[in-house]
Amino acid sequence: MELTYRTEGDYRLPNLEAPEAPKVGKYGMLRRSYLKSHRNGYYTGMQLSGRLNAHLEKIDREATEMVERLTAQMAREQGVTEELKASDEMKWVGLMNNIRAAAEEVALAELIYTDV
Repeated sequence: MELTYRTEGDYRLPNLEAPEAPKVGKYGMLRRSYLKSHRNGYYTGMQLSGRLNAHLEKIDREATEMVERLTAQMAREQGVTEELKASDEMKWVGLMNNIRAAAEEVALAELIYTDV
């Protein structure tokens, strides 16, 4: 790695750029927190090898897709439709909240809070 420098006053400072922050959402941040707290050796190894950000982005994407897929599937199976939404909105909201929570629970158990 070759460094370049700039002069500021009496000092020569290196031209450094911070690495790009990973583009992770809720599930990527939960995974990072889990790894840091419960699998610190693995977390540190991934961080030092430069694989952590890619892993977090992948887990975030997979968990989001899984939650969306399971939510749609469970809603179909339980008969939660747009007709129900039009006729009894509060019941629809309650059912969808329960379905979404169940789908999130599955994603958290299978993707986030697991050993590697």
